[in-house]
Amino acid sequence: MMFWVKEKDNEALFKETVEKLNGMRGKIPGLASLHASRDMVNSPRSCHICLSTMLESWEALEAYQNHPAHLAVKAHMHAVMERSASADFEVDV
Repeated sequence: MMFWVKEKDNEALFKETVEKLNGMRGKIPGLASLHASRDMVNSPRSCHICLSTMLESWEALEAYQNHPAHLAVKAHMHAVMERSASADFEVDV
């Protein structure tokens, strides 16, 4: 997922948001990996924060989307983001 936040000059908000995203790690069954970070390049085409997750199955994705830990973070993201973009796809491992 890629997020653009409303308050792009609010350093405390960036720190809090990235911590909330990374805080889901290890709390949701089927979530094999999760990494969130602020954009480091700050180019005109960059998003502000990026979240990368790998789930064990499509069923795990559904469980992730409805898990209380994710729903709490999702509520925070909807409060602070201007917009977002996502892509869900399969990877051969």
